[in-house]
Amino acid sequence: MDSESKTTPTNFIRNIIDDDLESGKHDYIITRFPPEPNGYLHIGHAKSICLNFGIARDYKGQCHLRFDDTNPAKEELEYVESIMEDVRWLGWDWDERLYYASDYFDQLYEYAEILIKDGKAFVCDLSIDELREYRGTLTEPGKDSPYKNRSIEENLDLFRRMRDGEFPEGSKSLRAKIDMASPNLNMRDPVVYRIKKTEHHRTGDTWQIYPMYDYTHCVSDALEMITHSLCTLEFEDHRPLYDWFLDQLPVPSHPRQIEFARLNLTYTVMSKRMLLELVEGGIVDGWDDPRMPTIAGIRRRGFTPESIRDFADRIGVAKANSVVDYELLTFCLREDLNKRAQRRMAVLDPLKLTIRNYPEGKIEEMDAENNPEDPDGGHRKVKFSRELYIERDDFMEEPVKGWFRMAPGKEVRLKHAYYITCEEVIKDENGEITEIICSYDPNSRGGWTEDGRKVRGTIHWVSQAHCIPIEVRLFDHLLTIADLNDVEEGKSYLDYINPDSKEINTKAFGESSLRDTKEGEKFQFLRLGYFAVDKDTSEDMPTFNRITGLRDSWARAQNK
Repeated sequence: MDSESKTTPTNFIRNIIDDDLESGKHDYIITRFPPEPNGYLHIGHAKSICLNFGIARDYKGQCHLRFDDTNPAKEELEYVESIMEDVRWLGWDWDERLYYASDYFDQLYEYAEILIKDGKAFVCDLSIDELREYRGTLTEPGKDSPYKNRSIEENLDLFRRMRDGEFPEGSKSLRAKIDMASPNLNMRDPVVYRIKKTEHHRTGDTWQIYPMYDYTHCVSDALEMITHSLCTLEFEDHRPLYDWFLDQLPVPSHPRQIEFARLNLTYTVMSKRMLLELVEGGIVDGWDDPRMPTIAGIRRRGFTPESIRDFADRIGVAKANSVVDYELLTFCLREDLNKRAQRRMAVLDPLKLTIRNYPEGKIEEMDAENNPEDPDGGHRKVKFSRELYIERDDFMEEPVKGWFRMAPGKEVRLKHAYYITCEEVIKDENGEITEIICSYDPNSRGGWTEDGRKVRGTIHWVSQAHCIPIEVRLFDHLLTIADLNDVEEGKSYLDYINPDSKEINTKAFGESSLRDTKEGEKFQFLRLGYFAVDKDTSEDMPTFNRITGLRDSWARAQNK
């Protein structure tokens, strides 16, 4: 595994593994991450990735990456490639242990014939609607299919003819014989195979029938000798079926399925179906839209793999579902970027500032540290001149109580430069402020003065003659509601899409050193937040995504 080793808090899954090792049930741990390639992974999957690969790392075992590719109608090679990229980006590697459920199609078929020969499966002619009707409800038992008592010979013949493509799609299915009166709906003679005349992205048109997920998943685990099959809580009711299939078949192992709570994050959706709706509906700009909770999206936005792994460790593994505050995720990000992101100055809403007593044509180079948290971060030179840009909201003509930034007659410090005092405000015919005229103290460079005076306000700036135009994309929460459980009756999550979740700013300026940045580089724009270079960046217009602001509301809340 590539991810660095670290001490991880114990949890109920690790306690189970410890007991299994101590009792001698296992002497080597094998886990797996088994995504379905029917969409891009989201941060909830990142939790599962870190859990499975992290356990394998810590117990010196192995973790498989296996694609459960049993539904060719919804699966694409694009999704396979994106998933592999996501796992690697998070810092994990499966080495040579890359598998596909489609690798086992022949074996799965043979096992299905064993179920038929043992009288534990039958070919059913009920339609999908009839299957639903016969299944019953949570309070009423189901009814046996009228085809349940077919002979073994007839079932084998029909199943083989299904395999050979003789019957139309949806006309027949292979079902397990279990118990239509079971209180667990998953045990009511579930479908094992269905006819699907769709080309598979790996096996082409070889197969006319495909195994169902519940059947495929447990058999794949057993064939790979998985010791602990970790999945989210929605599969808890599927565990009896998982065990039933393995108990009926001559598989080489019987893994233990263990369920844990899935990740739910405030102000976003964590459902592949919903995410696909957002993409196909044009509500977002694709799977890697920086507002999306997909791993591709948060990577493009500027999150680091280290922050995601830290987040996964902090939220831990629990047995009960809960909603995690998005601010915890950004807290982990700030903790990481504060140490690694270089500092730069940029102005998002520029207001011209002219220093009246600064010599015309004079240019100085101010010494600026790249990262005060990094002793090896070094310094850079930032050009300073008579005409600057500052942030418009750093000036207030009629300051309120407690205002420490720029105002008429008030002295402030320009970061890395001089003390200045506002002497005049210039407005256009509409009363809009267009320029601030100031004077500076030439003996205050770097914030030092002979008289030792201090000012409480420090603002950032860029030199008008030396800055470069940049595009800045500002993102907010995708939803206006924190918890989808609070959606009003008769509404859907689509009614809570935040119309202001994305703002494109093309009037910003940044230090000239930002000209040669590359996609994925990350910076702290002083006093504004953390920003990452977007893939749309160009030589003419560097483009930055705001990853998150500087305020840390989650940490403050924990200290109250």
